Amino acid sequence: MKQRAIAGQWVSEIGLGCMNLSHAYGHPLTESEAAKVVNEALDIGVTHFDTAALYGFGQNELLLGKLLKAQRHNLFLASKCGMTGVDGKRVIDGRPATLRLTIEQALTSLQTDVLDLYYLHRWDKEVPIEDSVGELSNMVAEGKIKAIGLCEVSSATLRKAHAVHPIAALQTEYSLWTRNAEISVLETCKQLGTAFVAFSPLARGFLSGQVKDKNDLVDGDIRKGMPRFQAEHMQKNLPLLTELNMLSDELHCSMPQLALAWLLGQGEHIHPIPGTTNVGHLRDNIGASKVTLKQVHIEKLNQLFAPECISGPRYPAATQLEIDTEEF
Repeated sequence: MKQRAIAGQWVSEIGLGCMNLSHAYGHPLTESEAAKVVNEALDIGVTHFDTAALYGFGQNELLLGKLLKAQRHNLFLASKCGMTGVDGKRVIDGRPATLRLTIEQALTSLQTDVLDLYYLHRWDKEVPIEDSVGELSNMVAEGKIKAIGLCEVSSATLRKAHAVHPIAALQTEYSLWTRNAEISVLETCKQLGTAFVAFSPLARGFLSGQVKDKNDLVDGDIRKGMPRFQAEHMQKNLPLLTELNMLSDELHCSMPQLALAWLLGQGEHIHPIPGTTNVGHLRDNIGASKVTLKQVHIEKLNQLFAPECISGPRYPAATQLEIDTEEF
């Protein structure tokens, strides 16, 4: 697969977001089921794996620790702190002492001495960003992590953090139907030399055509509570899939491949990390690396999926208050 640079290393231009192996989208996979996905990713050249303390409330890190141990020296491994599961509830806590406890658990669970990249999963607005990043910089000095990342923050917060310690990567949602990053932070990353890691690059399954109604989702799936998966917004957004499918047919690729190829074309510093629990979908996603779009196709997609054409906010109101991204 083609390679892109992040945190001073070259990695596969499409990585694997590992959240939904253990968390958020319904029933977690068994270890043997997850192993099929992870081993296939390794076999087809994926070298960038992304997890977090939150995912499965620690179970995802334990899972990847087992599955990636034999290949650890060949891989780029990223995890996150600052948002964890406490007594069965999701808690945002960016205090230095908490981040210290989280990294020690991460290293143990992931069976490694050092992480290639460690993100602050959410900025705890009760704690100055400088304090949280300051503690992460101590971890760099101690050799526990190689680089620092941030998730779901604005350009202003990124610049504040970068003044304390270089921020190697910023991770936030970015896809055809979520283009908030284009307001400011995508360009700021480029200016600072910060890689941009795009999570949910297939719009949480919408752009693959797999999810057309929240009734398609099982109990416990967080998408059931997200505005765009409610009927009033979904019905307005579905015609976009018809257009996407027509263009993908014209270009002889799948809808996911088209969406990912568009994303890769937005800048060399962009790293999509689609997640999946399905080996076939994984192979299809990685196939986007071989799809080249002409400018006329990119412009057509830009117009079709202009922000004003998308119905509904990406998060419920309560969740929106927890993040720091620019919004249309």
